[in-house]
Amino acid sequence: MARLSSIAHLVWDEKYRLKAADGAPLDHDIEDSWRRVAAAVAAPEANPALWAERFRTALDDFQFLPAGRILAGAGTGRRVTLFNCFVMGTIPDDMGGIFQHLREAALTLQQGGGIGHDFSTLRPKGAPVKGVGADASGPLSFMDVWDAMCRTIMSAGQRRGAMMATLACDHPDIEAFVDAKRDPGRLRNFNLSVLASDAFMAAVRDDQPWELKFAGTVYKLLPARQLWDRIMRATYDVAEPGVIFIDRVNRLNNLAYCETIQATNPCGEQPLPPYGACLLGSINLARLVLEPFTEAAHLDLARLGELVPLGVRLLDNVIDVSGFPLPQQAAEARAKRRIGIGVTGLADALIMCRVRYGGEAAVRLTRAWLGAIRDAAYRASVALAAEKGPFPAFEREAYLAGETVCGLAPDIRALIARDGIRNALLTSIAPTGTISLLAGNVSSGIEPVFAFTARRAILGPEGARHEAEVDDDAYRRYREVHGDATPLPDYFVDAQTLPPGAHLAMQAAAQPFIDSSISKTINLPEDISFAAFKDIYLQAYDLGCKGCTTYRPNPVTGAVLSPATPRPPAEDATAGVVYMTQPLERPQSLPGATYKLRWPESDHAIYITLNDIVQDGRRRPFEVFINSKNMEHYAWTVALTRMISAVFRRGGDVAFVVEELKAVFDPRGGQWLDGRYVPSLLAAIGDMIERHMIAIGFLPGPAAGEEAVSRRLAINAPMAARRPLAQCPRCGQAALVRQEGCDLCTACGHSRCP
Repeated sequence: MARLSSIAHLVWDEKYRLKAADGAPLDHDIEDSWRRVAAAVAAPEANPALWAERFRTALDDFQFLPAGRILAGAGTGRRVTLFNCFVMGTIPDDMGGIFQHLREAALTLQQGGGIGHDFSTLRPKGAPVKGVGADASGPLSFMDVWDAMCRTIMSAGQRRGAMMATLACDHPDIEAFVDAKRDPGRLRNFNLSVLASDAFMAAVRDDQPWELKFAGTVYKLLPARQLWDRIMRATYDVAEPGVIFIDRVNRLNNLAYCETIQATNPCGEQPLPPYGACLLGSINLARLVLEPFTEAAHLDLARLGELVPLGVRLLDNVIDVSGFPLPQQAAEARAKRRIGIGVTGLADALIMCRVRYGGEAAVRLTRAWLGAIRDAAYRASVALAAEKGPFPAFEREAYLAGETVCGLAPDIRALIARDGIRNALLTSIAPTGTISLLAGNVSSGIEPVFAFTARRAILGPEGARHEAEVDDDAYRRYREVHGDATPLPDYFVDAQTLPPGAHLAMQAAAQPFIDSSISKTINLPEDISFAAFKDIYLQAYDLGCKGCTTYRPNPVTGAVLSPATPRPPAEDATAGVVYMTQPLERPQSLPGATYKLRWPESDHAIYITLNDIVQDGRRRPFEVFINSKNMEHYAWTVALTRMISAVFRRGGDVAFVVEELKAVFDPRGGQWLDGRYVPSLLAAIGDMIERHMIAIGFLPGPAAGEEAVSRRLAINAPMAARRPLAQCPRCGQAALVRQEGCDLCTACGHSRCP
């Protein structure tokens, strides 16, 4: 029986274990989960029992890891998709089409699929809208709508919503897109990526001018390097946007003859056409190392050759047994039958083979291992085509002419020419995330070990956040053999000490063997110079990568993982406590301010005191006190102040506190304060905290004129029109009123006309 660590058991129990409606477990152990999945995906076979047993042996001991949606949903009878992520359809540049696609996105998120969207098809902000005498609000305004929708779906569902937004490098709103994540509270459910064309990269190299244009109209001319530096500076400061080399993605696509790609799934490993879906599974290389940590250590290539065909067949069957949120997604998936066989545990496997990640030996082994996986996957898919038929969109001559297919061994190309191929694309490297944690905290995808001991955060199905200290799989196995006192050999290297070049070398080594793309983050030290940082992206382009994503520690973004501090000694009375991020110490005195809030339903004013701590010359909120003579509020205000203060004292990005408070709606109705509708007393407190954060410079202030617009709307709107109609899609407040045939938000000035 497989043994699960405490955190692995938590992951399995909360994310993947089948339970009855009343919460009673139906999967009694992880083996039950494997049997459930194996039986479900074997259903399309002529001999389901035979293939169910073969699939179960592949899943045994976490040798093959199907993606989370498969493990959670296969064999449950629930109306969910087994595909992890989708790219949605092309958004038309008209209001009806935009909101039809918003509906499609909501339905997809509701069933557990992450989504990618290209917003380049929407006209830029300020462009005329013919027939209504108005100016367009631009793609970012609609991204705000998508973000609010995702937040709503996330609050009701069992999986955190995930979205990717892309924008072409020549779109007139690209500069605003690049800077969007500088606002800590904006677009938090999106990953952002710029679609960088070959022409743009050449213009950057040659310091040429670059046109920002839409529908044949040039809106702005600027130096390409100026735009590139703006992209790089935003990524340096707040870790987004990423960069996708979109022309290379399309040129190397096996299906370039019948589709054009403009977006990826949220993590970037699957560039997909409109309504495309990604279906993922990973070979756990850490489980295939024989004689680990010895001079004879090596990968079991014979077992690898058995696992890959089983993985290909398993994923191919998932296409037939899965449900789909939309019929367009089902049609696209079944026409091309693309899958993503990848790896996880690469860094651990290298360590067990006594090889340092990022070195020449690691590059050589990575090429050999991934080359073996690619060739085995193509041969297995050709065999499936001979048995079950090629994918419906297969065109023999066009497919064989593809640049990637031309790089295959001659015997594989000859087999494709004879029998066709079952799956249009076969390989992809996903981040694997909690699946790797479930498998014993093996290193994720092709990433290096983040830290040999780390704090790991897990988001449960009800939104509860769990954290625990975990050891890396290879590190734990080495310590079991050699004990805690033995110094680690030099081949134990983690992301904290690796130079950027080691990351790039590994990504570049893997890319030629990957049909789709690779989810890879280059972790960088905070003190890396901006010039060195920029050079990483140019190197990624020159080395043939399809994209580049970096993470440099910064005050805006958070992290799921963080290196752990030394654990307390076993004899310590606190040894059973897992320490998370330590709260900031409170100085003797703090700067602050007290604000008076009058709430119409309360007989007494409410006083909100916010004190700040000064770090690196910058003030940030540290604690909050809420006081009132109205004893009706006493219990909840005390609880609220303690919880908010505890969050503030942990540091990091605490702007979400404001967003959560402002999103609270009182079912009895809100109140009008200073000419605008506030949906609840808690939302009013959130407003006050936000004003304080802006005043001390912790949050950026509203754009020039926004306050004046809000004030003007509040003053000029007739009283009958001031009655709140709905929640504003931009700011989330119930402040949407109808005026002159348009919806207007009295809180933030957002407008929408039919």
